[in-house]
Amino acid sequence: MTASMEAAILAGPGEMRIAQVARPEPAAGEVRIRLQGCGVCASNLEPWAGQEWMTYPGEPGGLGHEGWGVIDAIGAGVEGLRVGDRVATLAHRSFAEYDVAPAEAVVKLPAALADEPFPGEPLGCAFNIFQRSDVRPGQTVAIVGIGFLGAVLTKLATDAGARVIAISRRPFSLDLARSYGAAETIAMDDHWAIIDAVKRLTGDRMCERVIEAVGKQWPLDLAGELVGFGGKLIVAGYHQDGPRQVNMQMWNWKGIDVINAHERDPEVQRAGVRAAVEAVASGRLDPRPLYSHRFPLDRLGEALDATRDKPEGFVKALVTYA
Repeated sequence: MTASMEAAILAGPGEMRIAQVARPEPAAGEVRIRLQGCGVCASNLEPWAGQEWMTYPGEPGGLGHEGWGVIDAIGAGVEGLRVGDRVATLAHRSFAEYDVAPAEAVVKLPAALADEPFPGEPLGCAFNIFQRSDVRPGQTVAIVGIGFLGAVLTKLATDAGARVIAISRRPFSLDLARSYGAAETIAMDDHWAIIDAVKRLTGDRMCERVIEAVGKQWPLDLAGELVGFGGKLIVAGYHQDGPRQVNMQMWNWKGIDVINAHERDPEVQRAGVRAAVEAVASGRLDPRPLYSHRFPLDRLGEALDATRDKPEGFVKALVTYA
């Protein structure tokens, strides 16, 4: 008999069910991971809400791409990995008890991270966004949107010697930004008031770097306004719910560089995860305060709702497995 596992299946908009499905077997060049947990990503929210191009039901474990766990089976031809290795995985069916991944799509976790949750994909994204941002000592960096990603970027930019202005909607998020090193914080409530505040803080020069980490039209508009002449606008927000309009006249006039910080090269993605592993294992970055909410697999729908609604104190939800 084929062994089975529990997996979450997106049955329809706002409808998640847990099913017993066949446990996957690793093919040549693959490993199987007995998952210990998986982060919930904001990119999960559009399928959860129901986009017109979505088809249902989804595949077992689908949407989950921030998993970590222990290798329990290895396919033919895999070298450098063994059963028992604890890894972060860049696979995409990790809302389940097991997932399979190409051997090159996992990153080993050191003993220093034993028993610690490690959603490698979003941590790696943060490090790759920071790399793309080209932050230099002495610069002023505005980060628009302080959630998980914005908080990590605040820490990285501060450690690089930049002065970070954190802009976010929730008072809790601004407190979080200060705890990760932000020099200044501004409530994201009034477009022109925010621009005026940044002008005052920078002596009208505005910012050498602005990182937009929300994924909505207004924060993108705001971010463009905050970039100084010859600066860089880094788009880190996930803009997948429809087209955007931009003020190209302003972008041209300022002579700014616009950087799409979403990486699709698998090797670059892995490099980001490896950089995150080193930073967390060495103690340079402590992401634990960002893992604010935890849910078992059978409450994945609640985890998605919390990611959408952001209750007080929410930063990031993890789904963890027994």
